[in-house]
Amino acid sequence: MLMPKSRFTTLEALLDAHQCELLASLTSPAAIQAYLDTTPYSPEERDRCPLNVLADRVAHCLDGGLFAAMALRRLGHPPLVVDLLPDPGMDDDHVLAIFKQHGCYGAVAKSNFVGLRYREPVYRSLRELVMSYFEGFYNVDAAKTLRAYTPALNLGQFDRFGWEVDDAGIPPIVKRMTEIRRYPVVRAGMIAGLSRVDELSYRAGMLAANPAGLYKPKVSTDG
Repeated sequence: MLMPKSRFTTLEALLDAHQCELLASLTSPAAIQAYLDTTPYSPEERDRCPLNVLADRVAHCLDGGLFAAMALRRLGHPPLVVDLLPDPGMDDDHVLAIFKQHGCYGAVAKSNFVGLRYREPVYRSLRELVMSYFEGFYNVDAAKTLRAYTPALNLGQFDRFGWEVDDAGIPPIVKRMTEIRRYPVVRAGMIAGLSRVDELSYRAGMLAANPAGLYKPKVSTDG
């Protein structure tokens, strides 16, 4: 595996010829998404920097979001990520790398679920983009679990930690994600009335999912 010699080392300096060619081929948001779609989903707890996503060819949603932000940056977009948040104990969060074209938002994402990946840049606001994920954001119990989202976080402020080339640069990003403001997508009174995901949609969303990477909701022992 390629490993950085310094947190300030550029990504390109650490790639072999094949990896440089692969990175150069990611010439659009859709091409970045296609690369992530061919990258197996990682069920590991480890968070990989973009360099190690290229080296290991596996990624989970945080890895994929960071990789996509890096690749979008190479195309001239700021490296922006948004975190989609469930109720604690119900589901995993989900990280999007977002971009704008013609004044509208789109997203690139790695997911174990079919419906939580790419979005064309046709959404007029960040909230509108986020809400396009609502129906497909469900857990193994078929409960719709999206509850909030963060504002866009510019990863450029973490460049001093070498997040593109060093796994050790990721914890400061994760820490900041837990600290920034959260915008709710449903009010408390709405949650009890949410329907379960229908069987056909459930099965479609789980196509090719890695079972080892699926979140298992915590069972309460109270009462």
